Amino acid sequence: MSADPKHFSSLRWIINQPYLLLSLTSLFWAGNIVLARFVAGHVPPLTLSSVRWMGAFILLWPFAKEHLRRDWPLLRANLPLMLLLSATGFAFNNAISYMALQYTEALNALLIQSSAPLFVALWALLLFGVRLTWAQLGGIVISLAGVLTIILRGDLSALAAIHFNKGDLMFASAVLAFGLYSAVMTKRPATHPLSLITFTMGCGSIMLAPFAWWEMLSGFAPKADLLTAATLAYVVIFHSTLAYLCFNRGIVLIGPNRAAPFLHLVPVFGSVMAIVLLGEEPRLFHVVGYALVLAGVVISSRQGSAKG
Repeated sequence: MSADPKHFSSLRWIINQPYLLLSLTSLFWAGNIVLARFVAGHVPPLTLSSVRWMGAFILLWPFAKEHLRRDWPLLRANLPLMLLLSATGFAFNNAISYMALQYTEALNALLIQSSAPLFVALWALLLFGVRLTWAQLGGIVISLAGVLTIILRGDLSALAAIHFNKGDLMFASAVLAFGLYSAVMTKRPATHPLSLITFTMGCGSIMLAPFAWWEMLSGFAPKADLLTAATLAYVVIFHSTLAYLCFNRGIVLIGPNRAAPFLHLVPVFGSVMAIVLLGEEPRLFHVVGYALVLAGVVISSRQGSAKG
């Protein structure tokens, strides 16, 4: 039986909606930060990082193998760039962020991650001379104000109660690496999207495998239970496969500087999850924060970048 043409039409529409794709990315990543903090000490961070990328690679392989075969000469010709994308976007970024969440709180991680759009803009400026427009900068500042409103619950004095540790420095380095990945993605080879993401996922998993093996030899092995299985299922399907497909496509459609402010939706979705799933009471600061984030995202994403 042949596939319904309406399904293909709907899929074509979805993959050409950058704002929807980038919003889904933030939704999946919001769930990951909460989950990673919840399972800290239960699932080893390096093993989790390696297994998630290998799982995502296996999941995508049946759909990507023909594209990979056709695009292999181009991938091989751009191997240094591909390895840089694999290291920054998949290996280092994720492993270090999971390790950081062994030592720091989800609140601190969300605060640090709120700086991600500025890191993306910094790398784009340093490497390629792409600078933010005033509208983009203003949008980032407005959405950042919304992020702080949500995380600090409308009380700026709460900043004094936040204590940073080595986990925070580790998480900041992960955000810095992801900013580099986002900026360099604009120079990706002209391959099929499945070729690009499957290749980089596979390389990222290989880069992490020796460290995951060392971790298990050190006595820190994952526990064989339902929580571990559910964690791996979420990070492979949503946080790895779907989120990166959406994010990469969003960058292709509107560029890194316009895509980056959508990362400020992560704490928005995280707080909504807390309200819906954990029974947290909606407050005025939620409404104000959501409004500021959405306003900033709309302002910055509607403008193009300027060359310096």
